[in-house]
Amino acid sequence: MKNAPDKSGSQLTNSTGSAEAEELGRLLGVIAHEIKNPLSTIKVNLRLIDEELSASPKAGETSPIGGQNGHVAEDMEQRLARARKKLDVIEKETGRLEQILDGFLRYADRTQPRLSPADLNSLVSDMCDFYLPQATSHSITMRQCFHKEPLICRLDAGMLKQAILNLFINAQQAIGAAGELMVRTLREGQSAQIQISDTGKGIPAERLTHIFEPYQSTRPNGAGLGLATVKKIIDAHNGTISVVSEPGKGTAFIISLPLCACGEPSRAETAGEVSR
Repeated sequence: MKNAPDKSGSQLTNSTGSAEAEELGRLLGVIAHEIKNPLSTIKVNLRLIDEELSASPKAGETSPIGGQNGHVAEDMEQRLARARKKLDVIEKETGRLEQILDGFLRYADRTQPRLSPADLNSLVSDMCDFYLPQATSHSITMRQCFHKEPLICRLDAGMLKQAILNLFINAQQAIGAAGELMVRTLREGQSAQIQISDTGKGIPAERLTHIFEPYQSTRPNGAGLGLATVKKIIDAHNGTISVVSEPGKGTAFIISLPLCACGEPSRAETAGEVSR
């Protein structure tokens, strides 16, 4: 009697593919809604610009604001000024469209991380140095505290830097102007941690459970994919990310990544840290 073919692998693949297709369909529905608003704004402003320019008086005609040819140039200049304001709105909305699409493409990117051993301290330090001018321009003080020993993890440096940058930007937006951004690395057992804390406005408790879901933003014009992308990157590194927040006081994101065997300290577990 022949053994029945094992369909479990096929069923698992089909189930995974169905879940991914369902998620993609939901995301496409949301992004269509997100894109519709700026497109409508652009369309309205283009129509208003056309009306402004089409109604401009020609030489020899009476200007709607009174007078003959001498006032035509003045009237035209006023119409052009109004048209420029509408062009500014269009530029802002096209930038918003670009942000929405870039965020979606980053989130939907299925590129697998190319993992190799690297020191987490060095990577996080590089990102702090990179972001410091931006923080300073917003009167934000960056404080850094790194684990004394190297924290060797298998990382895709480019992807992890993007995740850290997203968290820095998120912190800056939560702080607004003048505040503190604290960055710390430490070892917890066989894991390395990155803690990124801010003194911003905090996140309401009812939003915390959905904070890593796509298109969940606390900002009116936020694309809502920054934190979802962060979680996707950390998941791809076999890590975890959690958040603790108190409205009015600030927020802390904690990333935990598995240490490499090559990252074991030569001595017993050390808790030493180096502050900056």
